[in-house]
Amino acid sequence: MHTYSRLLGIVFGVLMISLSIAVTAETLLRKFFSVTLGGIDELGGYAIAIAAPLAFTVALVENSHIRINQLTALFPKPAQAMLDAVSVLSMALLAGYFFYFTVDTVLDTREYQSIAQTPWATPLIYPQLLWLLASASFPIAAIILAVQAMRLLVRGDWRGLMRRFGPPSPEEELKAELDDLKKRESLAHEGAAP
Repeated sequence: MHTYSRLLGIVFGVLMISLSIAVTAETLLRKFFSVTLGGIDELGGYAIAIAAPLAFTVALVENSHIRINQLTALFPKPAQAMLDAVSVLSMALLAGYFFYFTVDTVLDTREYQSIAQTPWATPLIYPQLLWLLASASFPIAAIILAVQAMRLLVRGDWRGLMRRFGPPSPEEELKAELDDLKKRESLAHEGAAP
C-alpha cells in the first residue's frame, strides 16, 4: 500500500507543481506583457479536483489524517482498537459515498453533454473522466484497509489494529520528526559540501 500511496503522491506533486508553474507564468505575462494565457483558472479547477482524492488516499494509507485522541487514550486497549476499526470502516463508507457521487456526476455530464461555461467551452466529460479515475483511488485503498482491519478485529489482534490503524503516540511522532530533521540536515550538509 505504501508504494501505491507514494505513486499517488508523486502524481499529486506533479499536478500541483505544474499548476503553480502555469499560474506563475500567467501572472508574470499579465504583469509585464499584458498578455494572458487564458483558461489557467479552468485548468486549476480541474487539477485540484483530480488532486484532492489523491491527497485523501495518501493521507489514509499513510495514517496521516488528523485525529483527536485525547479521550480515546483513556479507554482500555480493546476499546481503542475497536474505535480504530470503526474509523477505518467509516472512511471506507465515506470513500464509497464520494465515489458514488462522482460516478453520478459523470453520468449526468455524459447524458446532458455538459460543457464548461468558460471561453474554452470544454466538454466536461473529459476532465471529469480524469476526476473519476483519480476518485477511484480513494475507495480502493479504503476498502483494502477496511478488509485488513476486519481481519485483525475478527482475530482479536488489538495490538495489530492499534499499531496499523491507531494514531501514533507522542513518542512516535517525536521520533518521526527527529528522523526527518536528521534527513534534512544531512541533505543540507551534502548540498553545502564542495
